[in-house]
Amino acid sequence: MRLFQIDGPVYQFFARLWDMMKLNFFWLLCSLPVVTIGASTVAAYTVTLKMLDDKEGYIGKEFFRAFRANLKSGIPLGLVSLVAAYAVYLDFQIFYALTEPPLMILMMGVIAIFVFVLGLIYAFPLCARYENTLVNTLKNSWEISLRYFGRTVLLLVVLAVELVLFFFTRWMIILFALIGPSCLFLTVSGFAMYIFGQLEKDPDTVIRKDER
Repeated sequence: MRLFQIDGPVYQFFARLWDMMKLNFFWLLCSLPVVTIGASTVAAYTVTLKMLDDKEGYIGKEFFRAFRANLKSGIPLGLVSLVAAYAVYLDFQIFYALTEPPLMILMMGVIAIFVFVLGLIYAFPLCARYENTLVNTLKNSWEISLRYFGRTVLLLVVLAVELVLFFFTRWMIILFALIGPSCLFLTVSGFAMYIFGQLEKDPDTVIRKDER
């Protein structure tokens, strides 16, 4: 039966699942030093973007090639993301630590999350696909989020649903440990690919890494 042949849907499903597990492992491994989490994330997005085009090749080879190539640009982006996330975390810690916290602190935290998400949701896929400075990458992520605001909100809803499903039961948490982050990267990449396709209709908009 073709169903179980090498080009059949069952084989393709488990092959893709294995690829996602390998990508997840490589991302976790290269993120352990913490300072390299940005480069590791850019490398993961490089692979997932190619997955959507069926051009990823060998996962390990593609990942580590992208990891080495993006150390210079990925590390600063990762550090900016960590600092921004920590700033948001501190804001909410201050809010909960106060006996009668002013509403302004909570509002600042919500606004900070909003700015944080819009500024970074597309930053790593952009860094994976285009040559640019850190400032321009963050600026482009912010502008893309606003320009495609409805699509970005839908993306956030989809990511939230995925996270809820992954943490729904103990077994799903185990599954999240195996493929969770790589699934989230693939989801963001799917939305980003449509936007990049629109942007690339204007050749002056961006410079693709593989064209430099």
